Parts: sequence; C-alpha cells; structure tokens
Amino acid sequence: MSVTAAVWIVDFGSQYTQLITRKLRELNHSSIIMTLEDALEKIKTEKPQALVLSGGPQSVFEDKTDYSPFFKDDTLPILGVCYGMQILGQYFGGVVEKGVQGEYGLSEVHTENNFVIPHCPEKSNVWMSHSDHVSVLPKDFVSVLRSENGLLAGMKHKTKSIMGLQFHPEVNHTEFGKEMITFFFQGIAGLKPDWSSSAILESCLEEVKAVKGKKVLCAFSGGVDSLVAAMLSHQVLGNDLYCFFVDNGLLRPQDLNHIELLKKKTPLNIEIIDAKEIFYGKLKGINDPEEKRKVIGRTFIDVFEVKVKEFAQNHDIHFDYLLQGTLYPDVIESISPHKKGGKSVTIKSHHNVGGLPERMKLQLLEPLRFLFKDEVRAMGMELKLERDWVYRHPFPGPGIGVRVLGELKPESIVKVQHSDQILFEELKKNNLYDSTWQAFTVLLPVKTVGVKGDGRAYEEVIALRMVNSQDGMTASVTEFSWSFLNKVSSRICNEVKGVTRVVYDLTSKPPGTIEWE
Repeated sequence: MSVTAAVWIVDFGSQYTQLITRKLRELNHSSIIMTLEDALEKIKTEKPQALVLSGGPQSVFEDKTDYSPFFKDDTLPILGVCYGMQILGQYFGGVVEKGVQGEYGLSEVHTENNFVIPHCPEKSNVWMSHSDHVSVLPKDFVSVLRSENGLLAGMKHKTKSIMGLQFHPEVNHTEFGKEMITFFFQGIAGLKPDWSSSAILESCLEEVKAVKGKKVLCAFSGGVDSLVAAMLSHQVLGNDLYCFFVDNGLLRPQDLNHIELLKKKTPLNIEIIDAKEIFYGKLKGINDPEEKRKVIGRTFIDVFEVKVKEFAQNHDIHFDYLLQGTLYPDVIESISPHKKGGKSVTIKSHHNVGGLPERMKLQLLEPLRFLFKDEVRAMGMELKLERDWVYRHPFPGPGIGVRVLGELKPESIVKVQHSDQILFEELKKNNLYDSTWQAFTVLLPVKTVGVKGDGRAYEEVIALRMVNSQDGMTASVTEFSWSFLNKVSSRICNEVKGVTRVVYDLTSKPPGTIEWE
C-alpha cells in the first residue's frame, strides 16, 4: 500500500493516537500516523488533505520545534487534539498556561458562541487528559466549547479550516466523539470518502504488482495475516510465490490441521518444515520469557535459512523478496520515533521474522503494513476466502512458547496443547468461537493441592484467557457464562494429566497484555 493518505496524523506520543486513524477509517477516510520529523520534512514537497496534531505527554513550554511548515498553506485543514490544541494556541499568539490542577477523565463540556455540531447536543461528556491549557484565545480564533471547570475546551479559527479540541474525541468515552470528528473532516475539511474494502485490496495489490516477475518467499503461519498476504500476492505472482511453514513444536493441534487443510483447498505452494526437535534442544533449561522469545526467533531464522537455501539449490531458484503479514499495530508499536527525533516511544519488540531479510539478502514485501486486523479480515472476505479461515483467532509467533510460564519442557507443552484443544472444542461445540476475539490456555509455574479419586493430588494450574478486541491494541475480558467455564474447567481437570486447578484471567489490556509473557 502506498504511504500516501488523505490525512496525516502527527504522533506526539499519546496513547490514543492510533485511535484517531481508526475513527477516520470508520468514516472511510484514509490516514497514516507519522513522526513529527517525517511530517515536517514531507510537507515541504507534498500536501495532505488534512493534518492532525495529536495529543502527547510533553509540555509546550519545553517544545522548541518550528511548526511553521504546517501553517504556510492557509488552505490546509488542521485539527489539534489536546497537546495539538496547545501547539495551535501558542503558534497563533494565544496564551498557554501551565496547569496547577489538570483535567483527567470524564468532563462535561458545553458549546458556546452559537456553535453547532450536527447530531451533537449542547452538553456532553468528553475524555480529558491534560495539565497545561490554552487560557487566552489566539487572535482570529473563537471559543466553541468550554468545560464544566470553565476552561477552554474547543476553539476554531474564524476564517481558516483550523480547530483545536482540548479533549480526546477519538476515545469511546467521549460520547459524541465520532460526530465531532465527522464535523471537522467532512464539514470543515470537506474530505470525500476514499477508504473501503475494495479500495484497500486494490492498493495492496499495487504493492505486489511492483515485484511481479520476482521470486517471493513467504514465512507462512496460516494465520489470517499471512494467509491474506499470501492469497492476495498469489493473485499477482502465481507460482513465483513459495510458502514455507515451520513446525517448531510449539503449535496447537488446530494449527497443524489448518495447514493441511490450506494445502488441499488453496492454490498456495506450502512446504512444511519439521523442526520440533531442533527447537526443543535450543530451549532446554531456559526460563526467562524474553530469552525464550529470542531463542525461538533466532532458531526460526537458522532453520528457515538452511531449509530454504537447500530448497533453492535443489530447484535452481533465487529468491528476491520476503513476504510478511506485518500489520499497522506492529509498525506503530515496534518503531520508536525517538530514533528520528520524534516524541513517541517504543511499546514492545514485535516478534516476526526479524533479521531474516538481512541474513538472506532479501527485500521486504509487506502489503498489509498499514492495515489493522479487522481490515485484514475484511480483505480476506473480499478475496472470497472461507470465513472460518479469515476469523481464526490470532496466534503469536512464539506460539506455546509464551503460554508455558518457565522452562519449555515437552510435558508442559503437551499440557497446553491438550487444554487448548479442549477449550477450542467447547467454543466450537457451543457456537461461541466467534463470541471472543482470542481464546487460549496458559500453564502456570505453580502447584496446588487437589483431590483426584480418593487421593490427594499436588499438580499444576491452567489459566484460561479469553478477550474481546478489535485490533489487539486494547482488549476487554470476554464474559462467558459460568456453566460454560465450569464445563471447560471440568474437562481440563479430568482429561489433562498433571492439572488439578483451572483459573480465569480477568485482566483487561491495559494494564495487562493479552499474552502472559
């Protein structure tokens, strides 16, 4: 997909920045999140249809950035959110005051100066998260919203398409946030819809067409991301696409069955690499979760490189590109804009096949890298893939490696495989699989007393983890009935050897992550 988009969102480090692009896409407008440095450089030669200055944790009093490139074109619509509004206030000559008492959480705002937002009442609740605030309006701006504390909550330029909101319209807590965003981008900026499933598919196909005629290698997992990336690429590349699936011994029964099914029912050329014993040997004695991830990643690269080179030599093939199903959350969370002088921070290290392109001298092909999970699913349906394939639950690269807490002993892996299969069967049997975004089991490194038969048992604990999410950036616990949870618990305790207790994880993301390690 081309990095051009109707709306540029400048990331100042707010935890909500990705939600702005989500809301815009719901309204069928293309958008892209950019670092401040990239946006200031890019705007010298290109012009978006609209610009968003996002929220952020810093203070304008420490900000010495020259923002003038953003304001040279008087016709460019600009929306400042939270910190972005303070930038507008300071740049245009208003007064930003250092907060003595910030506004955080829900706050009621009301419109003023006869300001009307269609389908939005005069008073509504919004989500505040700021300390500093604009205390004196800049010249040529008018106050349009004010908070219950009497602070300026929204301002609009009298003649230009520039608006500032001190709260976050992009979060669900803001009652009429979608209406406010619609008002600015469609009513003020005049944007026309340019984002749909068919448009997304065409844009992604354009990326693949650029490498037509080259030999492309795919590290295939069978999950929706790699499957959609492979199937749309196959439309262009045909037999020049080669998919390799590594069985690392950290898979569930459903994963292996799924790969065999895809081999039979899709045109993809899928080669299975059995590397279970190699992975088990490398992971022996390792307890630290980060070290396990690193070992799994390094071993994957080693195995993949050797096997693919053997295949290439045997078939006289030279690979040019590596196809990956990288998604936008991976890009947002993995790349720290600090490296480019930006103001956001790295959240996590993304486990994909890092290092492989360099080792094998391959260029990357990532046609899905500007999409969220639900958009990839929509593309899968656009490609006429079977619904069960498209709506499979996400499964992490390290697999069961991050679902056995502690050392990855073969018997521990079996406990998770067996318990996970029971959960999978019960979800399917009760037509509940689609009621949760992701469901899995985790083996805890503790033992508890139990009773089996007439004797005392001192065995291990399985945790059930089931969450609802849209794209994995945030998640809430799925509320299943006690009868269903009891049935799953009973089966696991009775059928999985060495387990006497089952618990249910009730933690949302944040503060927790979806996976346990």
